[in-house]
Amino acid sequence: MNKTVLVTGCSSGIGRCVAYGLRDKGYIVYPTARNEEDLQQLIDDGFEAIALDYSDRESVKAAFEILMSKTGNELYAVFHNGAYGQPGGVEDLTREALEQQFATNVFGWHQLNNLILPIMRKQGYGRILVNSSVLGIVALSMRGAYNASKFALEGLFDTLRLELHKTNIFVSLIEPGPITSKFRANAKTAFEDNIYHNKNIMAQSPHTEYYNNVIDRLANEGKVDPFTLPPEAVLKRVEHALVSNRPKVRYAVTVPTYVLGFLKRVLSSRCLDWISIKAGK
Repeated sequence: MNKTVLVTGCSSGIGRCVAYGLRDKGYIVYPTARNEEDLQQLIDDGFEAIALDYSDRESVKAAFEILMSKTGNELYAVFHNGAYGQPGGVEDLTREALEQQFATNVFGWHQLNNLILPIMRKQGYGRILVNSSVLGIVALSMRGAYNASKFALEGLFDTLRLELHKTNIFVSLIEPGPITSKFRANAKTAFEDNIYHNKNIMAQSPHTEYYNNVIDRLANEGKVDPFTLPPEAVLKRVEHALVSNRPKVRYAVTVPTYVLGFLKRVLSSRCLDWISIKAGK
């Protein structure tokens, strides 16, 4: 088997760490990024980086074609990454904001994956790694759009795993909790664009007081959650999923994922709601 891996969303954080970490392990890594500046940085560091914007179907198609031209129509693995969180109460989310969230966090991943799968089926092997979240297991308030996108990924790729039964193509979901990254900064931008700077929402929403408080929290670049881990914690799980003869279906990362995953299995829905409400504040 070849050791060619596509890693998406490599501008910063998890994707960037995984791209560099896998290259250090001897993999041939093709990282992607949306912004020209980030792409150039990856190229300057010796990668054959590819432009990819998950929210743009033409960008996804073009990125796949470039990848195939570089790899000779082969690919050992893909690590789907590159997402953002849209904060806000569910009743304040416009259809457009929810569509934007799903275009980037779900639809683009699905499109790219459907382009890759025939390649893996033809060669007879492959690894599909999906960066989900603890919020694909348990919902927290004011994160409805992101919760929904991660729950959708869990369902979509769980189904795909069943459909790939008896092939040599493995699907693994990686479920991080808080990880050091630019996630909060990107969430702040989405929050400002679709909630905070929308005068109609801020004037009418029952959550206005919460929104006024959360804007300062999102601006905080420090370590907010005491259980926050560096992105190397995700890299460790990615490495295992790539080399194991029987990779895990799910890889939990950080204490909150382990704890909330366990509590969902043993508590009633109402008890879990109480904990989730407290944790989401």
